[in-house]
Amino acid sequence: MNENVLEKRPLLIPAVIAALILFGALIQWPFGYYQLLRFIVSGISIFLAFMAYRWQKLWAAWLFGFIAILFNPLIPIPLPKYVWHTIDVTCAFLFVAIASILKKPAENKAEEA
Repeated sequence: MNENVLEKRPLLIPAVIAALILFGALIQWPFGYYQLLRFIVSGISIFLAFMAYRWQKLWAAWLFGFIAILFNPLIPIPLPKYVWHTIDVTCAFLFVAIASILKKPAENKAEEA
């Protein structure tokens, strides 16, 4: 693996953390785990939305903004467990896939060469 991967794609680490927590939700846990999941996933989603907006990737900013609203801990959205499992898996894959696609823009044109 190239040592510059995390420099070019700094969103990978938070995205993988969110994905692991979302995959963990497929196991039966105490209710506190799901509350913590909401805080972490919504927080990481807000961060990723902000960075995507800053990097002028508006489609990703909107997507992560939607995920932040979906997982917000203040006004939980009541859905059946099987629906949440589908959402958890889908969002976990989206986090990793999109963070893998999004690159940090070059600081100046000389760095691109």
